[in-house]
Amino acid sequence: MKKTIKIAVIVIGVLAVALFVFRIWTKSSSPFEKVELSQGELNVTVEYCRPYMRGRKIFGELVPFGTVWRTGANEATVITFSKNVRLAGNQVKAGKYSLWTIPNKKNWTVILNRETGQWGTNYNEKDNILSFVVPSAELGQTIDQFTIQLKSAEKGIDMSLNWENTGVNVPVR
Repeated sequence: MKKTIKIAVIVIGVLAVALFVFRIWTKSSSPFEKVELSQGELNVTVEYCRPYMRGRKIFGELVPFGTVWRTGANEATVITFSKNVRLAGNQVKAGKYSLWTIPNKKNWTVILNRETGQWGTNYNEKDNILSFVVPSAELGQTIDQFTIQLKSAEKGIDMSLNWENTGVNVPVR
């Protein structure tokens, strides 16, 4: 009995170390970023990991068109609102959500999901609280590393998602 317990403890220990090393390795390839901006009483925070192009074709290949994407790398991207807001005209309560997208050639579907903290491939559509479509635009330059930016805007904040040669803007009001 004692031998079985020792073996189980060793196996669990090895698996825990392997998971820890795997997470550190993936973070070195797609580093963690936290962006935050306050505008009046509104505070928006986005926590995500930033993958690089590394010579790959991104949209339409690495990130297939018409497929749910974690909007970054590693864990699911998390967005937090300090107060009730409107995203592209859609009402959202204050709180923390995972942010998902479905890229397409001319527009993207933006999705807020109530589950947070999951690995970025564990998407459950049943937990969606909102989805809406915004236009995408071709950028005049190539963005090598996926970037989410928050910028002050009239009556709120604009959140932009940029990678490769594509940009998407989501107004937060």
